[in-house]
Amino acid sequence: MTKVRVAGFGMSIDGFGAGPDQSLENPLGLAGHDIFQWFFPTRTFRQMVGQEGGETGVDDGFAQRAMQGFGAFILGRNMFGPVRGDWPDDQWKGWWGDNPPYHAPTFILTHYPRAPIEMLGGTTFYFVTDGIESALRKAREAAGARDVKIGGGVETVRQFLRAGHVDEMHLAVAPVALGRGEALFAGLDLRELGYRTVEHVPTERATHIVFAK
Repeated sequence: MTKVRVAGFGMSIDGFGAGPDQSLENPLGLAGHDIFQWFFPTRTFRQMVGQEGGETGVDDGFAQRAMQGFGAFILGRNMFGPVRGDWPDDQWKGWWGDNPPYHAPTFILTHYPRAPIEMLGGTTFYFVTDGIESALRKAREAAGARDVKIGGGVETVRQFLRAGHVDEMHLAVAPVALGRGEALFAGLDLRELGYRTVEHVPTERATHIVFAK
């Protein structure tokens, strides 16, 4: 049965899923890069960016799980790029170059309509202007028997958690404090929402925690 999952979501030990002041130079916000130090050395990440080598082991296993088995993705507008407001033109096509790592239909939440963008490798970006329920319905249809991944950013994950749509969530909690940024759990009660810890694996660079209903 198709599941809706959050996977490979980096978080600081003080609860931030991104740093403040996202920009073209800082896609993850100031110091946000620090919460993904578990991911960047893995073989999975290096293959994603066209490089050889990389570490195997527990972190790489979670990295693989974070990208496999998905038939569609949902991203927030800020996860797609730093452009705010109405689209000034059609130039911005995401952070990832001509061949994004999704390789599946990817639905972008936005208030501003835009024509779909077909990229290399099987990724097509679709822009959804009528909310998370519409995006999820379209993603489920596109995914077929495979899972749907809520890829971020923080507010997008929060919206789907509040609505009760997330079946499973994997957080990679880095042993760093950001101090400020986008707080994932502010105003949320995971216990009340029905989540329990089903997996808990520490490594040198992160503690991998999987919640499920």
